[in-house]
Amino acid sequence: MLIVGRIGRPHGIRGEVTVEVRTDEPEIRFAVGSVLTTDSTAVRPAPPAAAPSSGADGASPDGAVRFEVPSRLTIESVRWHQGRPLVQFAGVGDRDVAEALRGVLLCVDSAEVDDPDDPDEFRDHQLVGLTAVAPDGQTLGQVTRIDHAPASDLLVLRRPDGRSALVPFVRSIVPEVDLPGGRVVVDAPAGLFDL
Repeated sequence: MLIVGRIGRPHGIRGEVTVEVRTDEPEIRFAVGSVLTTDSTAVRPAPPAAAPSSGADGASPDGAVRFEVPSRLTIESVRWHQGRPLVQFAGVGDRDVAEALRGVLLCVDSAEVDDPDDPDEFRDHQLVGLTAVAPDGQTLGQVTRIDHAPASDLLVLRRPDGRSALVPFVRSIVPEVDLPGGRVVVDAPAGLFDL
């Protein structure tokens, strides 16, 4: 499964939510009618109007009422506001249910994603997990995710000491991506990892 977004805060009172985009193809992934898989392990406190999801009265063994996140969400409408999509999912009709979905990850099956035609273009799932190495072969860390920033995409590395580092994904800094070898070469300018 590939993460393409994360549900943010509700917008308004009719169930719209903001979405933090984690894909370089938001116009495809967040199109009306698209069906996205959720992180199915998510269980949230029930919104006041939600139907109980377990037990005769909806209470779990600890007595708390739970709201089970649907395994799939269908996009009913989408519009852009301040650089982020505002999404209305089918069946999410009020702010309370939308609030219960906050933080849920939205995913697509990697088999549904075509490989890019351009040999210099990569999908996020191809890069995540690669080992980042310096031109001399020294291990710099592992790619944990890709952040899509306005100026350029950023490789987020987990450094050997556990800290995170952001690396602009531009040819002058990342001259080589070796998918079969499981590595990406990072020719970091002085000070990049000191931030």
